[in-house]
Amino acid sequence: MSTKYKPKFTRVAQLKTAADFNNYLTTNGISLPFDDTLLPPSESPFAKKIALKSGKTIGNSLCILPMEGWDGTLDGRPSEFTKKRWEKFAISGAKLLFGCEAVAVCHEGKANPNQLVLNEANFEEFVQLRQLILDKHQEKFGTTDDLVIGLQLTHSGRFCKPNDHKKFESQILYSHPFLNQKFGMTPDHPVLTDDDIDHIISLYVKAAVLAQRAGFDFIDVKHCHGYLGHEFLSAVDRQGKYGGSFENRTRYLRNIVAGVREAAPGLEMGVRLSAFDMLPFKKGPEEAGIPESASQYPYAFGATDDGLHIDLDEPKAFLSLAQSLGIQLICVTGGSPYYNPHVTRPALFPPSDGYLPPEEPLVGVQRHLEVTAALKAAFPALVIIGSGYSYLQEWLPQVAQHVLRTGMADSVGIGRMVLSYPTMPEDMLAGNALVRNLICRSFSDCTTAPRNGIISGCFPLDPFYKKRPEAEQLKAVKEGL
Repeated sequence: MSTKYKPKFTRVAQLKTAADFNNYLTTNGISLPFDDTLLPPSESPFAKKIALKSGKTIGNSLCILPMEGWDGTLDGRPSEFTKKRWEKFAISGAKLLFGCEAVAVCHEGKANPNQLVLNEANFEEFVQLRQLILDKHQEKFGTTDDLVIGLQLTHSGRFCKPNDHKKFESQILYSHPFLNQKFGMTPDHPVLTDDDIDHIISLYVKAAVLAQRAGFDFIDVKHCHGYLGHEFLSAVDRQGKYGGSFENRTRYLRNIVAGVREAAPGLEMGVRLSAFDMLPFKKGPEEAGIPESASQYPYAFGATDDGLHIDLDEPKAFLSLAQSLGIQLICVTGGSPYYNPHVTRPALFPPSDGYLPPEEPLVGVQRHLEVTAALKAAFPALVIIGSGYSYLQEWLPQVAQHVLRTGMADSVGIGRMVLSYPTMPEDMLAGNALVRNLICRSFSDCTTAPRNGIISGCFPLDPFYKKRPEAEQLKAVKEGL
């Protein structure tokens, strides 16, 4: 995307007052919950504690979402870049770290050559990462008793790139009519056998045992963004015990949970779930995103048969199953950054492999909030963490306060914003005004960089990344698009 791109929609930073923001929402027919005034810290829902059935208490209602840095070593160990990012999580002020980082259960399951891998060889590195968080959090806030730290375990499935930033080594569950072609797979690309899947499940269980030994409070069994866990939920025409019926498509989750319960008794589990999906999108006229053309599209979990409208029947069935399995923590997200990034991460500026936003990005935020609220209403006993807040920018606290105050979610998840503004949760809890020049403006550099084999970071706003040679590499990439 040209660096001279002029957005079609008004930038959030131009909406200077609450009246400006509300008027813009009304003019554009966007229904976002919004509190004009923030409550004082003593009354703020941001500070509300969350009691878990495990006996642990989450010290407030703000959460850091898991992110990939594309900056580990080739054998899956954390680098100094990784540690810097985890330090930001530690000092943020949020008391729930939902997975910290997407960590592969095996080399072959990595989404990029520099993704972290949890295995026996790397075990001590994860002990040290967790201790780094505890030390930095203790140093700043005086206690870690109310800090809950998870580790997201993943297998990238269709989006595996374990050995080369440009080369997919996809492990798929079924032949997808659009994604196979989009990502360079023939219609007869081999699919994982049931035995292959059973082996991957065993790797999850081994990684969970190591996560428990390392001291993590829970693991996130990742079911989002088009990766393997998510693809199971759409495997409607796969044959065998892992496809077709809802029961078969959730056997993967059930078998992982059963294996972890036996091998790592007492370890809590959570799920980050793409609770809705849509048709893959592509560049259309004037580079704006348009959906692929399909009269029927059965592969969008949480959507109608046309792949364009939300239907929460199966996501509710999934949450009912999770609850029956003793899973309490559910982090709600949607879509996939690989084939409909505007759904997953509403933004004004697309990543290099994306397209211009086909809708006002605040509509995408509204979609996230409404789905999360509907699932929370249906499952009051679950701890529901929301996503999709970053594009709100300086108005995030006003929307987040309303969400928490009215019970639309139990915790507000903050993702890429923490890269540029790591202490934003602390400022929200203290009732401080946000520091405008630290607020993420959704330039998508943190995605464009890794899409082109460069470490991820906030190159526009973080002085550490702004001064690095990778910033010049990224600039050249963007100028060449």
